[in-house]
Amino acid sequence: MIRLRPYKKEDADTIISWSQDERAFYQWSAGVMGDYPITQEEFGFVDSLIAFTAFDEDKTIGFFTLRNPGGNIDELRIGFVILNPELRGHGKGKEMLKLALKYAFEIYGAKRVSLGVFENNEPAYYCYKAAGFEDVAVDEIETYQVLNEEWRCKEMVVER
Repeated sequence: MIRLRPYKKEDADTIISWSQDERAFYQWSAGVMGDYPITQEEFGFVDSLIAFTAFDEDKTIGFFTLRNPGGNIDELRIGFVILNPELRGHGKGKEMLKLALKYAFEIYGAKRVSLGVFENNEPAYYCYKAAGFEDVAVDEIETYQVLNEEWRCKEMVVER
């Protein structure tokens, strides 16, 4: 069974170690924290967000953050979602995101939870769909310049 707890600085080395290559690092971080590989100090950026560590009986299994986009108290935005690579493809990411949604709606009182996912990150996209997120049509697609490529971002949401 997966549970959540507030992120602790001692979690950083484990979470950072899950970025086994540059492309994977940018898929979950968008380079917001810095360039690959990031340091524990750079990862400290998450201290300014509502950060959670997911764990089970044996170990730390995942990480994500929440924030209020634009200061809107009715919306939370999930970001920096990463799962231990050994556990991907087994429903653990979906389970973690369902807990994040439960927290956002039942504890925080949000009416809407959003996130962005790169089009080139299909496993994450399908995980978000399985957790209940739906695609949102946007007027302007957010793009990032990553590894000399233009990465397009899909917007997704769950509303109550």
